[in-house]
Amino acid sequence: MQQRLVPVRLFFDFLVEEGVRESNPVGRGRYTPGRGRGGAQRGLVPRLEKLPWIPAEAEWLRILEFFRAEPVRNRVMLALAYDAALRREELCSLRTDDIDPAHRTLRVRAETTKTRVERMVPYSASTGVLLGEYLRHRATLSRARGPLFLSESRRNLAQPLTLWTWSKVVRRLALAADVPRFSTHTTRHLCLTDLARMGWEVHAIAAFAGHRSTESTLRYIHLSGRELSARLNASMSHLHAWRLETLTGPERGDR
Repeated sequence: MQQRLVPVRLFFDFLVEEGVRESNPVGRGRYTPGRGRGGAQRGLVPRLEKLPWIPAEAEWLRILEFFRAEPVRNRVMLALAYDAALRREELCSLRTDDIDPAHRTLRVRAETTKTRVERMVPYSASTGVLLGEYLRHRATLSRARGPLFLSESRRNLAQPLTLWTWSKVVRRLALAADVPRFSTHTTRHLCLTDLARMGWEVHAIAAFAGHRSTESTLRYIHLSGRELSARLNASMSHLHAWRLETLTGPERGDR
């Protein structure tokens, strides 16, 4: 709704500028005193800050079950998307010379990233085995260096795989697995949340994800519940000990 209000507001600004109207009926918000320096403008539609969606364990297992029956290209793409927390553009833009099998790392080129910052990311040994299988299969389509993932359709045989083709693959399998909210970006959310659950520091997760600011990374820390869980466990252990002491201690009449 916010995005739709912008062109409407701009259109009426144009009408006011041309003298067709005297005022713009689409407001720009209102002054709210006492919030920040000089107050703040409150929009017509409130901005809601929601955490990224990630699948439950059962939903993720269903996705993996359906991907297991897919061609090796689709399986290795999902594995790399999760392992290295790659965005869709970063994944589909990988080239053969971006891979370093000796150190199991990928070079995510600056021109393919959202922040235009290059980074090196690792991938797991199991993904490396799957990637080796795909490279042998890719050699049957083309031995030329270039885009890593190639189309296997008769119409675009051996051409670079497009973003939309990958999106269609993920959408098809998400619907088949009855997890309609699963998208090409879900693997990135899930990976970063898992890193936060494992206790990675926020700056390390930001570097891994390619975030310019740790503000974006903090969403995954909150989503993992790591800090709240630690505080809850610390307080509950004390409370638990107190309850046990009350339960097992001598009764008042015995004192």
